Amino acid sequence: MQNTIIIFTKVPKSGETKTRLMTDREGILSPDEAKALYEGCLLDVINVCIASKSGDVRVCYNKDGDVEYLEKLLKNVSDRSQIKELYADKGGNFDECMQYASDYILKDGGPGRLADSLLIVGGDIPTLQPYILRDAVKKMGKLAGSKAGLAAAIKLGGVNQQIGAALVEGACQEGGFSIVGYTCATPFVFKGVFYNQDGITALDMLLVKATEKNIPLAVVEAVPDVDIPVDLASMIPVVKALRLASYHDESILTPVNTLKVLEEIGLESTATPPQR
Repeated sequence: MQNTIIIFTKVPKSGETKTRLMTDREGILSPDEAKALYEGCLLDVINVCIASKSGDVRVCYNKDGDVEYLEKLLKNVSDRSQIKELYADKGGNFDECMQYASDYILKDGGPGRLADSLLIVGGDIPTLQPYILRDAVKKMGKLAGSKAGLAAAIKLGGVNQQIGAALVEGACQEGGFSIVGYTCATPFVFKGVFYNQDGITALDMLLVKATEKNIPLAVVEAVPDVDIPVDLASMIPVVKALRLASYHDESILTPVNTLKVLEEIGLESTATPPQR
């Protein structure tokens, strides 16, 4: 089963990137610092996707993003030649952008599809590791070949797909997810996942959709994203721990770009002693 990894990202831009980390939104970073932090995270995520060897690597960026700037940034990844393609989404809300990113690859399971399955990851998860992506692809493939997966698979032209349905997710904070993947035969759409009127979390909406269509679901290790200051504070000691652990475990990929930005800004995570 041929897989594609999509890094779903906005092209970094000062004042528009990671705004909830900025001082004018009660954060702690300047616009340029927030942009630099995201760039470091994005480079590390791409390096992990390349190192995982879990499928073609593609980058889907925002419709109005500066692709020339993105290309310049990508000169800093471990191996630019391993990024098969950059393509822009078509705008709209988050559900619509994610749907286009997926449809561009899977093409409703038709013969012109670019892959049989996909994993979508965000650019703001610097603690992501290659083994997590390998685990996701392995579990997705196992479910796609299961009786439940074959039974739930969509039919195209009245012909059963050789690939079954499967959905895989990796959670992040506050009911969200940082990784989502599914096969070309999975009856799944993003409509209502992020934008619904019932106050259902994105992660719960994945479960609702899987349950409604009897789609077999797999779970991989949670990977937190970095949206607000508390996320940043929680992330700093983890990336430092990964650096130290990598000295004794070659399977760990150190998020070197994120660490470099943290050191340049001078950020440290602290714990306030209790009042006596």
